[in-house]
Amino acid sequence: MTDLRGQALAALANQTIELPSWAFGNAGTRFKVFGSPGVPRDPFEKISDAAQVHRSTGVAPRVSLHVPWDLVDDMGALARHAADEGVSIGAVNSNLFQDDDYKLGSLTNADPTIRAKAVAHHVQCIDVMRATGSTDLKIWLPDGTNYPGQDDIRDRQERLAESLQQVYAELDPGHRLILEYKFYEPYFYTMDIPDWGTSLLHCLALGEQAMVVLDTGHHAPNTNIEFIVAQLLRIGRLGAFDFNSRFYGDDDLVVGAADPFQLFRIMHEIVRADALRPGSGVNFMLDQCHNIEPKIPGQIRSVMNVQEATAKALLVDREELRTAQRLGDVLGANAVLMDAYNTDVRPLLAELRESQGLAADPYRAYAASGHADRIAAERIGGQQAGWGA
Repeated sequence: MTDLRGQALAALANQTIELPSWAFGNAGTRFKVFGSPGVPRDPFEKISDAAQVHRSTGVAPRVSLHVPWDLVDDMGALARHAADEGVSIGAVNSNLFQDDDYKLGSLTNADPTIRAKAVAHHVQCIDVMRATGSTDLKIWLPDGTNYPGQDDIRDRQERLAESLQQVYAELDPGHRLILEYKFYEPYFYTMDIPDWGTSLLHCLALGEQAMVVLDTGHHAPNTNIEFIVAQLLRIGRLGAFDFNSRFYGDDDLVVGAADPFQLFRIMHEIVRADALRPGSGVNFMLDQCHNIEPKIPGQIRSVMNVQEATAKALLVDREELRTAQRLGDVLGANAVLMDAYNTDVRPLLAELRESQGLAADPYRAYAASGHADRIAAERIGGQQAGWGA
């Protein structure tokens, strides 16, 4: 009989989850941004906080950067600081949503001067990649329209294709362009990359170094996200996965908060395709902003939630599931999944952590460590980092 528990422990020991630098700054809603004691004042302190999450969990060795939010005079020094803290720089994210010139579009703008500016920003991001050792340029395109007739839908796609080709041509061997999609917001009539199909079409046109990014919050209600995951894995074009949780819109809440069963179903497809292993080419990342909860504990809890969903997915008896599927045993096949989902995997994960010299419960251990009080006392003065800074 297959040793599911042993296989799960081995796979979980190799799992990694990338953290977003912006999760450690102050965040909020369009009504209010709430400050918190001990919030980082610069990118170096953001990296240090991400490293604290890695030291607590053992599975978060990379930190995504956002340009220009995380720019410093010497990006190589930031990368060296990360290495000193025991982590490395992950994806570099561009920013096309905070410049007045981009009100009517960035890479899709009708004005060629503004499109050139947006392309140049991505060249700057690629320079940051070279300086920090990053291999992924991550693009979320906020471009779109609010009213029918505002702009020509097809023309915008042609401009986008041309702009993306100019960015793609700047990549080094070993670099990737990973292209995100979102079905609405900030524009409401059309988004220029609203779905995985549009992202995939542009990636296929660009070449093998272009991959799709899937964000769990970027879909219409009731979308079967695990189906999209399965399809992109099937053709080898799922480059990255952004974990968060939403109730209504793109809420960027702690992953698993709204629908932990969905997270399990997604991870089931990941495990089914053998895409969990580090060499699969799929980068798993949190994309969250902690509005009312403390930042480091919020990231620790998020990492733990992903680990739990992954552990449950690894405990699916695939031989039994395949047998039930081939026999047309509808309820039997569903029961195999439900048995794994209903398993309490916390003891399994506690065993794994203790074997790695970590606390069985990273969240409780961090709360008891006094680290939050220390950084609150040390980080007096200066400008706290926030979402957008």
